[in-house]
Amino acid sequence: MTREGALMQRTVLSVLVVFLAAAAIASLPYVSSHDFELNGSVLELDESNFDEAISAFDYVLVDFYAPWCGHCKRLSPELDKAAPIVAQFDKSIVIAKVNADKYRSFTDKYDIDGFPTLKLFMHGVPIDYSGSRKAESIVGYLKKFAAPDVSLLESDSGIINFIETAGTEYPIFIGFGLDQTSVEGFAKKYKKNVWFATTKDFTEEAMIMYDFDKVPALVALHPKYNERSVFYGPFEEAFLEDFVKQNLLPLTMPINYNTLKLLRGDERKVVVTVMKDENDISSFELVKILRAAASANRDLIFVYVGVKQFEDFVDPFDIDHKTILPRMLIWEKDEEYYMVEGSEYFDEEDQASQVSRFLQGFREGKVIHKRFKGPSFIGFINSLISINTVYLIVFVVALIMLVQYVTRPEDEETPPRTQTKEVTDEGSSAAECDSRKEYQPGDKED
Repeated sequence: MTREGALMQRTVLSVLVVFLAAAAIASLPYVSSHDFELNGSVLELDESNFDEAISAFDYVLVDFYAPWCGHCKRLSPELDKAAPIVAQFDKSIVIAKVNADKYRSFTDKYDIDGFPTLKLFMHGVPIDYSGSRKAESIVGYLKKFAAPDVSLLESDSGIINFIETAGTEYPIFIGFGLDQTSVEGFAKKYKKNVWFATTKDFTEEAMIMYDFDKVPALVALHPKYNERSVFYGPFEEAFLEDFVKQNLLPLTMPINYNTLKLLRGDERKVVVTVMKDENDISSFELVKILRAAASANRDLIFVYVGVKQFEDFVDPFDIDHKTILPRMLIWEKDEEYYMVEGSEYFDEEDQASQVSRFLQGFREGKVIHKRFKGPSFIGFINSLISINTVYLIVFVVALIMLVQYVTRPEDEETPPRTQTKEVTDEGSSAAECDSRKEYQPGDKED
């Protein structure tokens, strides 16, 4: 064979290989968003189409629910409200639901530890959703994923519009005079928690409005709490990330079911201030003092809680309506906490000095080690009882009852059955929900 003939043969073979490879790829099953009916409603998924859905869409917020779950029934209309709004986003984002009680065979691998559980699948990879279950909060959360990682703002009005679009649920970081590339990595890393933007076109009025006096500057805003912080550098990666991490939470915030979830990913200790009623005028003044203290002690998280608002939270700290308040303590976010010697109680006079003495005493190690009293409240926070644990408990109880029945004397009188009343209160515990129906794990709290 001549050289030209061999070259021609190799060319023909190469073309044939490419053609066959293309044909093989084309023959593979392809799933697109068009395979699902997109009419602005919540997609109903099951074991036959779940994997296809999380592959077809960039972002899928999935509600793992159980039909008998009271909290699930309250969440459902909120998802129905959010779905048509989310459908208008430019990106491939949908809301879906799956009966996780029925399809446990494939939902168990996603660590569903209670109902309802919301998870966002980002390009098929799940992350937990821990925000509010109201429609506006769900829309605000998903809106971040429809936006660029870093928005480029070109005017003062563009800055205002960006902040209005971002809403009040999540912190906002705006780099004034900063290059987009200097924050892009952090914007991707913390996308589920924050909004990022940069701008080089702004006026002195913007500098006054956002309280910075030189550039470059990175401004962190918490619109919900009317807070802002400014970072002037150095703009090296380690320093930038420290600033971002410290400003994921506001300087101080009230403790409730939603804000408790925000504490999970933060390694800092928590300064808890307990007051009678967080809506009292005197409490407002104390919160201002705490905010100033938090600004000077960024290695700690500052929170406050009223006994009137959240008695279940303060009870494990051995605090009730008879305790002298306000009181401050250091919480490890488990069953351990510390009191500071000489600062067990506060009075109404010069509370700023008392807060300073408390923090100084803590820094100097003048602490009294304490543990939660009674059952651990942390079980509520971390949802320690998983579905599989509940199933195991139910199985063991059923086995014990069977053994008792088999070994019971024939002449023993069978006691009359009593009907268990269904618990419908908003604050139902996991144990209460278990009593509603066999093999039912506890609902998660809103």
